[in-house]
Amino acid sequence: MAMMNAIGNLRKMMLKGPQLPEGDRNARVIAVAAQKGGVGKTTTTVHLAAGLALYHKRKVLLIDMDAQGHVSMSLSKVLGEQAQDKESFGGLLLEKGRDLYEIAQETEIEGLSIIPSDRALNETESMMSARIGKELLLRQSLKVARTHYDVILIDCPPNLGNLTVNALTAADEVLIPCDMSVLSLDGVAAILDTLETLRETLNPNIRPLGLLRTRVDRRNITMNRTIEETLEKWYSSWVLNTVIGVSTAVNKAQLDGQTVFSYNKRDRAATFYKELSDEIDSIIFNDV
Repeated sequence: MAMMNAIGNLRKMMLKGPQLPEGDRNARVIAVAAQKGGVGKTTTTVHLAAGLALYHKRKVLLIDMDAQGHVSMSLSKVLGEQAQDKESFGGLLLEKGRDLYEIAQETEIEGLSIIPSDRALNETESMMSARIGKELLLRQSLKVARTHYDVILIDCPPNLGNLTVNALTAADEVLIPCDMSVLSLDGVAAILDTLETLRETLNPNIRPLGLLRTRVDRRNITMNRTIEETLEKWYSSWVLNTVIGVSTAVNKAQLDGQTVFSYNKRDRAATFYKELSDEIDSIIFNDV
């Protein structure tokens, strides 16, 4: 009997990583998802995370689940070289008993940490297909992390594959960026259909946090009006008040590896994203 107990304890030790202390927080997990690329999904996620940390003093973890790694590129100036020394996100996600808190990287923005993507995430996604309970891997790997942050934001891939389904299964709410195009509206419908399925199966409590209008060019009057009317007809209760207009400063800030808040806080884009952080903070922390 003693031998069997010893073997059992050894197996538990082999299945688990380091013992991590739990914190005293209970993070709201928000997936930022869009089936169509080019709607400002990553830009939205990065600036919402930074805005919540900068203007609302929230402790935020930003997870990059997109193999393109654009979150790290957008924050390279405030992240530094430390990410090079950490274990890969994809590798840890596939290990039973591990928690993503192990590889969280602090940034120079006070209160903001990130988990960078890695190029092997596409391979990780294919490996997930053979796993029992593959949809629950991310949820299980956030148990400790949730106790250390106020908000966990997940930048999803621009598709509805295994990684995105993992993010939606782990999330409490979903923020859906939508630009002023018909294709983007189709993507919104696809994500909402997926949420309906998840509510009936893997995540009964998930709900839309809101639809965010992005890349709005006020010069496109006719198209904007058409899209606005459709949003009002089908999704009026979920459309956020904040509207993100077009701005070249955002692209310049990304190329420089920083947010528009630090690149040019007087640019209107900084105002747009501060308004977004104000609105989201009000929704999630006045609704607890």
